[in-house]
Amino acid sequence: MSTRSELETFLGAIRFFTRLPVPGTLGQDSVALERAIRYFPAVGLIIGALAGLAFAVTTFFWPKTLAVLAAMGTAIMVTGALHEDGWSDMVDGFGGGWDREKVLAIMRDSCIGSFGSVALTMMLLVRFFALIEIDILLVPVALIAGHAVSRLCATFVLRTLDYARAEGKAKPFSNQLTRGDLVFASVTALLPVLLLSPWQFIPGLILAAGATVWLTRLFKRKIGGYTGDCLGAVQQFSEVAFYCGLLCKFS
Repeated sequence: MSTRSELETFLGAIRFFTRLPVPGTLGQDSVALERAIRYFPAVGLIIGALAGLAFAVTTFFWPKTLAVLAAMGTAIMVTGALHEDGWSDMVDGFGGGWDREKVLAIMRDSCIGSFGSVALTMMLLVRFFALIEIDILLVPVALIAGHAVSRLCATFVLRTLDYARAEGKAKPFSNQLTRGDLVFASVTALLPVLLLSPWQFIPGLILAAGATVWLTRLFKRKIGGYTGDCLGAVQQFSEVAFYCGLLCKFS
């Protein structure tokens, strides 16, 4: 694949997964969009870096608590709360639906229900308190690694399951991920992890993987595959699980 094609694919990933400006019509090509999932962890690196930068800058004049909120707010603004919305929709659907059709219908509803509201609140609180507990010098690295690893986890779900709907926003990614793409995504996601101590990143990866496996089995059992909301839910859950793993103590 040519350098221009790769650039189109990368920009397609940025255009689809974030609200960052992309020049002109670059990345809008249908082929580029179909292959954009290989750059999902790379987009996570960018989001994590921006969140980490927001944290680093605001620590000069704010306490750590507000700096963490600034980092979280930055990530949410960059993505347009895309994955937070997926998490709340998924919990609403799986919590309120009694069969496959009802689950899918609830997830498609634009209104958030009680299950989704509680789940989103809990997710944001756990993320906040986990980041507060991480050493202040490691928070930017943790953010970069967490955003990249969690998007790799979502990529594995896409590789493992079939798409559950006839049509949808995540449909173009279905069955488009090759082994080479998965290797590329894995290397991209795991590079920032190496900046952390093995005693930190190994539990983090284990918990992130465990969260992914649990959700994957749940998706398979309840709806026979995944949706875009499911991918967002995996990203959110595995990101928080990764941060919690960094805090594990064995003494």
